[in-house]
Amino acid sequence: MLIYAILFFFFFRLVTNFVEAIYAFGLLGTSLPPELAFVLLLFAPAVLLFARKPLSERGVTVLGGLVLAAGALELFPGTRGRMLVAGLGTGLFLVFLPALLASLAQRKSRSEAYLIGLGLALWLALFILSRAWNSGVDPSNTPAGKVAFLLLAALGAVPLLGELRRSKSAGEAPLGDMAGARPGFGRTAGLCLGIVSALTMLYFTFESPNVLARWAEASYPAVLAVTALSLSIFAFLLAAMRLGRVRLSPTVLLLWNLLFVLALVAAILPYQLRFPPGPAGYPFHEPGVSPLASLPLFAAILLFPVLLLDFTLYSLSLIESRATLRSLAGGFTLAALFLLVMIFAHVFTTVYDYIPVVGPLFRDRFWVVYLALGLAAGLPALLAKGTLSGGDAASARETGPMYVFAGLIAVLAFSALAGGLLTSARPTPPAATGTTLRILTFNIQQGYSEDGQKSHPAQLALMRQWDADVIGLQESDTNRIAGGNTDLVRYFADQLDYYAYYGPKVVPGTFGIALLSRYPIDNPRTFYMYSTGEQTAAIVAGITVGEKKVTLLVTHLGNGGPMVQQEAVLQEIAALPAPLAAMGDFNFRPDTEQYRLTTASL
Repeated sequence: MLIYAILFFFFFRLVTNFVEAIYAFGLLGTSLPPELAFVLLLFAPAVLLFARKPLSERGVTVLGGLVLAAGALELFPGTRGRMLVAGLGTGLFLVFLPALLASLAQRKSRSEAYLIGLGLALWLALFILSRAWNSGVDPSNTPAGKVAFLLLAALGAVPLLGELRRSKSAGEAPLGDMAGARPGFGRTAGLCLGIVSALTMLYFTFESPNVLARWAEASYPAVLAVTALSLSIFAFLLAAMRLGRVRLSPTVLLLWNLLFVLALVAAILPYQLRFPPGPAGYPFHEPGVSPLASLPLFAAILLFPVLLLDFTLYSLSLIESRATLRSLAGGFTLAALFLLVMIFAHVFTTVYDYIPVVGPLFRDRFWVVYLALGLAAGLPALLAKGTLSGGDAASARETGPMYVFAGLIAVLAFSALAGGLLTSARPTPPAATGTTLRILTFNIQQGYSEDGQKSHPAQLALMRQWDADVIGLQESDTNRIAGGNTDLVRYFADQLDYYAYYGPKVVPGTFGIALLSRYPIDNPRTFYMYSTGEQTAAIVAGITVGEKKVTLLVTHLGNGGPMVQQEAVLQEIAALPAPLAAMGDFNFRPDTEQYRLTTASL
C-alpha cells in the first residue's frame, strides 16, 4: 500500500510539473510553443500494444522503479530539463499502471485493488500536506523540500528492490487459469477511461485544495477541514469494504457520482460570469453572490472521495474480468487521448485568444470542462461488475493493518489543516505615523523569470528588498493546472505577513491581478473591461494610513493596452475618491495615445 502511495505521489508531481513547464514556454512566447510536441509522451501506453505477452512481475517492478527515478531526477534541472524528465516519468507511469493491472488480472489478485485505492488516498493526504505547509506552493524549490522528496523516493525504492530480490530467488508467481470469457474491448476501454478520468479530476482540482478555495474565494482553512474530513471518512470506509463489513454496488456508486458532478458544476456556475457582448456594458462590476452559493462547493468536497472509489471499483472490475495487457494498452491509450483533450480544454479557458479556430469556443466554458470530466469518471460505473466488498479469509488477517493505514491517512489529512492554519499570514498594521506610501507594481509572470525559470523565491526576496507598503501583482492566477495548481498570492501574503485580496476568481479565466498590503484592505472589489482577446480586469480597494483613506487600483490591460480598456479604467477612476494610486501592467508606453489620455485625466 505504501509503495502505491509513493508512486502516485511522484506521478502526480510529474504530470503537474510537466503541464506547467510546457505552459511556461507558451506564456513567455505568447504563442503555441514547439515544446507542445512533448505531450505525445502521454501516449506511452501504446508501446504495450506491441508486447507479445504480459510483463513479468519483475518487469512491472522495474517500471515502478523508473517512475521513482524520474521523480527524484526531476527535482534538479531547470524548466526545460524538468519538462523532459517529468514527461518521461508521466509516460512511464501510464505504462506501469496498465502493466500492473494486467499482472494482477493474471494472478486474480482481487484484494490488491483495495490496497491500490488506499494508496491513492494516502498519496492525496501526503500531497495536500506537502503544499499546505508551504502556503499552497510545491516545496521542492527549497532545500528541505528536495531532501524530503528524495527520502520519499528512497523509501519507495526499498520494497521495489525487495520484490526484485524475491522474484529472482523464488521465480515468478504462478499464473491463474486464464481460460474463460474475456471482457470486450469496449468495456475494457470504458473502465480505463473511468480510471484516467478519476485521476485527472484529482489532478485538476483536489490535489491542491487552494484551487477550490480560489474558485469562490472561500475560506482556505474551511476547505482544508472539509477535505480532511471527507478523505478520512473514505479511508475507513474503504478499509471496511476490504474487510467485508460494508458493500457498495455500482448502482450506488453511479448515483454518488451524479450527485458529485451536480454539486461540482453548481459550485462553478455562480462564478461563471455572463459578460456583456459590447463595450457599452463596461466597466462590468463583478456581481454579488449569495453566501449560500458556497454550499455546493463544500458538498462537492464532501462527495469527492467517490473518485477514489471509482478508481478502486474500475481497477477491481478489470482484474476480475482478466483483461489482457493488449486490451488494457488500447484502453489506456484512448484514455490518454481524453486526458490530453481535457488538459487542452482546461488551459484554453484562459488562453483562448492565442489558440486559432478552437480557442474561442472555450471562453467562459470553465464549467463544461468539469462536467465532461465528471461524467467520464462516473458513467463507467455502468460497465463495472460486482461490488466493493472483501470479506475473504485473507481480509480477516488484515483488520489491524487496514485500520492503521486508514488512521494514518486521517492523521496526515488533519495535519495538512494544521499546516494551513499555522503558516497563514498574521499581518500587524504599522504604527500610524507615516505620511507616505511605498508602492510596488510587479508582473510576476506566474512565478517565472524572464529566462523561463521558476523564480517565486527570488520574487519574494525582491519584494522584501523593496519593503513596499502596497504591492500590486499581475499574472498572479496560478490556481489552475497551467500554473501548477499553486497559490502564489497566498504564498507571498503568508511569507510577508500582508493582507491580501486575490482579485478576479479563477473561474472567469483572467491571467490574474492581486493586491497585497501592510494595511487592512477595505471594500475590495473587481470590475472587468471589454476584451476581444484575453479577459482583463481591475481591482479597486481602500486602505487607511493614519487618519487618511487612500484608494488603490490594480490592473493589467491586454496586449497593446487597448484604448477601450483604459477608457473604462479612467471612467472608474473618475468616480473614486482621492487620494488614489493606480498601478499595474498597462501595456502601453509614454509615446502612446493611451498614456497621453491617462496623464491628462489623473
